[in-house]
Amino acid sequence: MTSTATTRVTAKSYAYEWYVVAICMLAYMFSFIDRQILALMIEPIKQDMQLSDTQFSLLHGLAFSLFYAFMGMPIALLADRFSRPRIIAIGIAFWSMATALCGLCTTFAQMFLARIGVGIGEAALSPATYSMLSDMFPREKLGRAVAIYSIGSFIGGGMAFLIGGYVIDLLKNLDSLMVPLLGEMRPWQLTFVLVGLPGLLVALLIALTVRDPARQGLKLDADGQVRAPSMGQALRFLTLHRKTFSCHYLGFSFYAMTLFCMLSWSPAFYMRSFGLAPSHVGYLLGGIVLLANTSGVFCGGWLVDWLARKGYSDAPMRAGVIGALGMALPAVLFTQVGDLGWSLGLLAVAMFFASFPMPASTAAMQILPPNQMRAQISALFLLISNLIGLGLGTSLVALATDRLFHDPLQVGASISLLNAGAVVLTLVLLGKGCGHFRASLKHEGLA
Repeated sequence: MTSTATTRVTAKSYAYEWYVVAICMLAYMFSFIDRQILALMIEPIKQDMQLSDTQFSLLHGLAFSLFYAFMGMPIALLADRFSRPRIIAIGIAFWSMATALCGLCTTFAQMFLARIGVGIGEAALSPATYSMLSDMFPREKLGRAVAIYSIGSFIGGGMAFLIGGYVIDLLKNLDSLMVPLLGEMRPWQLTFVLVGLPGLLVALLIALTVRDPARQGLKLDADGQVRAPSMGQALRFLTLHRKTFSCHYLGFSFYAMTLFCMLSWSPAFYMRSFGLAPSHVGYLLGGIVLLANTSGVFCGGWLVDWLARKGYSDAPMRAGVIGALGMALPAVLFTQVGDLGWSLGLLAVAMFFASFPMPASTAAMQILPPNQMRAQISALFLLISNLIGLGLGTSLVALATDRLFHDPLQVGASISLLNAGAVVLTLVLLGKGCGHFRASLKHEGLA
């Protein structure tokens, strides 16, 4: 009787914690809608603003990733000290307004500045969320919690393609339309306004219903007091484990390069190589992202937890290697087959495995560092990952198309070339990182 009573007392219900995961996933979904909607509207935006592929890649990649990356560290420092839900809510409101402002832009410079605003706002979400989840869930549940949160990115990416395709199809016969208070707008401009403003409701919901969890695993000083977090301490921790984090940061960044390359340039590839209408591309890619990427994130999180239960202390890094092996061939070949069905099938397989690193990379960052450094270490990873994966990756495809092949129709060859190099670097770095990660865990007494 005593044993049963004790079990009833000690068994913890995670209903509220899973609610927080769900609401943060919703925010992540809106962030990817706002981030990804630009890719589908490449042709009308290029035409209206008279842009090259390289200029468009700067809007889609560099403008967003540069400030998303560099604002991440100071915002993460705030997240390690102050209320994380409040920081998340402010960030959501900021990027939602910036997305709506994209719809008012008429020049490259205006759009570049608006995309910077989207990046600044979105920099607040993931580091603070990762830190909260690590305080809410034990290690054996963290992989699944992060995976479910990460699914929001691909639900958002898929919805961006589907919503964009629907709006383009709905307004395809209109050159422009009059909008109350905003005046004459092109269909792509109205799309930005429609997808941006609902995020304000999500910001309000988080501010009102999510409370900051008690911080676990805090590092103490010699007097037994909690150490105040500082960027210098986080950098010293990274230096101590430099081999581990070098392989982690760079390996998962090149992994992300492949994912962002496919998300950013596959719409242009299918429009140019198969002559598909933007609306048709939106429906096809939206379905693939919703099915393949979301299932890939969930399976990646499950794989991390399964490997951990099997006794692999390097489970997050090992899961990344497995995913990269599965992604390697389809990510290179989907642009090289002449049949649309085969191409889409290979893309779906590539997208499935390309989603593995989202829970894997995050779990690794939340297991090793002390609590008060987690948001900062996550933000530094997002800085490097977005600069390499999104900023550099999308621009390299455009530069290869414009400068190496001198033909917009060769965007598929540019995608394959970049993916091949990125996959090789991913496998080498994460393969080496498994051993370094195990050594770091032993050093910290976590193995």
